[in-house]
Amino acid sequence: MIVLKLEKANDELKNTLEVLGRKKENSTDKNIKMLEDSAEVAEQESLGQLAARQRKFIAELEAAFLRIKNGTYGVCMVTGELIDKERLKVVPHTRHSLAAKLSDTLVVR
Repeated sequence: MIVLKLEKANDELKNTLEVLGRKKENSTDKNIKMLEDSAEVAEQESLGQLAARQRKFIAELEAAFLRIKNGTYGVCMVTGELIDKERLKVVPHTRHSLAAKLSDTLVVR
């Protein structure tokens, strides 16, 4: 499952970067273009943020794959207990059990 998600995430990142690259190539003078078309600039920023999130997701999936190789996959980093299989199906790159995640969410920051 992780390998399939990793392949899909890499494909999506590649497509996002291609679109972003085309948009940058199509702009003539960047300074003038930014002043003339703020919507296009906002779209480029949005694509850049999407690419950054996708890179982070890919890194998380790769880390999960390494945890599988070293035998620590599915073990909560906080509690040391096994992470529920259903949670791993939904969030295969998670490092925390649901109890650990909920207790972290409830802590006032």
